Amino acid sequence: MNRMLTELRDDLAAGRTTSVALTEDALARAQANDGEGARVFTKLYAERALQAARASDALRQAGFIRSPLEGLPISIKDLFDVVGDITKAGSVALDDAPPARANAPVVDRLIAAGAVIVGRTNMTEFAFSGLGLNPHYGTPPNPFDRAAGRIPGGSSSGAAVSVSDGMAAAAVGTDTGGSVRIPAALCGLTGFKPTARRVPRDGALPLSTSLDSIGPIARSVACCAMLDAVLSGTGENLLGEASLAGLRLAVPRTVALDGMDTVVAASFEAALGILSRAGARISEIDVPEFAQLGAINSKGGFTAAEAWHWHCDLIERAGDRYDPRVRVRILRGREMSAADYIDLLAARSAWIAAVEARIAPFDALVMPTVPVVAPRIDELSDDAAFGAANLLILRNPTFINFLDGCALSVPCHRPGEAPVGLMLAGAAGRDRAVLSIGQAVEQALRAASGS
Repeated sequence: MNRMLTELRDDLAAGRTTSVALTEDALARAQANDGEGARVFTKLYAERALQAARASDALRQAGFIRSPLEGLPISIKDLFDVVGDITKAGSVALDDAPPARANAPVVDRLIAAGAVIVGRTNMTEFAFSGLGLNPHYGTPPNPFDRAAGRIPGGSSSGAAVSVSDGMAAAAVGTDTGGSVRIPAALCGLTGFKPTARRVPRDGALPLSTSLDSIGPIARSVACCAMLDAVLSGTGENLLGEASLAGLRLAVPRTVALDGMDTVVAASFEAALGILSRAGARISEIDVPEFAQLGAINSKGGFTAAEAWHWHCDLIERAGDRYDPRVRVRILRGREMSAADYIDLLAARSAWIAAVEARIAPFDALVMPTVPVVAPRIDELSDDAAFGAANLLILRNPTFINFLDGCALSVPCHRPGEAPVGLMLAGAAGRDRAVLSIGQAVEQALRAASGS
């Protein structure tokens, strides 16, 4: 199962495997006593997945293939509505909530495309952290240096580990401040955050309606593009031809390069060298707006305000069941006034206009997805350490959510080293360019590493 969607699709087409075989393998890994399945999934759809796989194989035998995802095992994050299930979003505060009466559109689209949904993946409670820790269902450790017990990244923690451990061929997560790109980067995978409006967010429990987006975690840019074509409902694979020769890449030196550890710094510099030798024109630029974002969000930003709007009644009756580290950040929104929120809307509009003008001469922004390798879980037991790590790890991805842009994280570390992600980003609607450039970058990095 530890193969790309494109390879598995070709194996299915050639009759070298079946959807039942792939699904049985994914479920066996998820249910293995010595594996991480109990911490990766909040619910496993074992029998339902096998039924879907058998149906997919029968349709294929009859010559009917619904999409390139036909028969491929996919996991979904625990905040998407599935008819008959309680949508818990990694929490126990919603245990007595009514079950969903309809599927989220992205779930319906996956089913209609013939994907086999193997289960719901664990996450940071209510998606409110970039670290991936969950005190209710456990935290699946990062596949790299598992003995050390490193964080998987969040909030789509189970999504990333389901892919890294072969429990799914790819995963669908959400990204409000990096929640797809961060776990992808820390677990050595590829993650795509589309322009928010590209994929419908109905039926997904919200964190911030202004910033939420839905995207894939997979093993390659092509895999992400395959999933995006289904999630967006367009059927359009956005990958196009892109050459690194003459490509204009901007590295923002304002804030985005601060605090890099030696491993990330070395991998990032090596990656830039590879791209430069392949013909890309790399420029360091000042983006002073990045330095302003902390002040703009000083009262909690959209996440606190909009999370409080959704959670205020639930916290009133079940606040003691929340992860305290999540609850305290939601409660910040209680102190924000309507005037604060209107000021925030205006500040964001001006900020986007200024950043878009600054990056317009370039084909993409490039920066480390996360400035540090995955820290150990036991290093974050102190609230101050947790808070500092969370802010640092969310920092760079958050720039792109506030921009209402799109971004891709691709691995840029050498085989055997700690995973490091290289983020390529653009303004809203630049999804095709970001994916196409990302594929060219991915090919150059893989060629240089011999992988």
